[in-house]
Amino acid sequence: MFDPHVPHVAVIDQRVQESPTIFTLRLQYEDTRVQDAFEFDPGQFNMVTLFGIGEIAISIVNDPLDSHFFDHTIRVVGRVSEGMSKLQPGDHVGIRGPFGRGWPMEQIKGRDILLITGGLGCAPLVSVIRYLMRRRDDYGRISILQGVKHADDLIWKEQYSVWSAEKDVRVLLAADVATQSWQGQQGMVTELIAQLPLRPQRTVALLCGPELMMLAAVANLREKGVQDGDIWFSMERNMQCGIGQCGHCQIGPKTVCQDGPVFCYDELADFFGAKGF
Repeated sequence: MFDPHVPHVAVIDQRVQESPTIFTLRLQYEDTRVQDAFEFDPGQFNMVTLFGIGEIAISIVNDPLDSHFFDHTIRVVGRVSEGMSKLQPGDHVGIRGPFGRGWPMEQIKGRDILLITGGLGCAPLVSVIRYLMRRRDDYGRISILQGVKHADDLIWKEQYSVWSAEKDVRVLLAADVATQSWQGQQGMVTELIAQLPLRPQRTVALLCGPELMMLAAVANLREKGVQDGDIWFSMERNMQCGIGQCGHCQIGPKTVCQDGPVFCYDELADFFGAKGF
């Protein structure tokens, strides 16, 4: 039933405007057989088609247990995403996927989990957070560090409050530009790492966001004793096919759409942050 070259039609069930430039679409496949067969891991993505306009790669942000729908949170940055921002419940898009390698959720069971995100980089990790909250007894301490450029850019504010109320869950927020009502820290999200009582031998770090932010976070984590094999990140590149054929998302010998988008740091240490890759 799954042909990676052919999009299946999905209908928009709900639409939420998260911020002036960010919105979430809740989707269901029109063909119930396709919906019943659809499975994904946190961190994977779909190729989403706006018919007659184009196709873009978008992370899936809900928990895999929500098998009767799937959510995509999208920022308006170009022609396709701007067109999608005008869609309403009942409209249709095309879906190819899921593609790529997700986060190593089985591998890191029992460990303390540190999630560091910047901007809409939180999207690939929101599915992880929702996954962890539904399986809370399978993991140790959870620390969520979220950074934004401007305090008004923070989305999912209510969710962060709910998550922070869970046992052994800590949420720290940072904004480069704070407002009078901002209750987090002003500054870079990487500065929040110093506030955590890390147990480096038990900690697994999951990172997503701007590459310079992730580079700084990796340096801080290594200084604190977190091992390279326990640092994972989701890469963002121009993924145009999703099946490793076009080469647009290549990093060294790897393609982000097939070998990633989630990588362990020691897999890409020689290329991560290097000019030209």
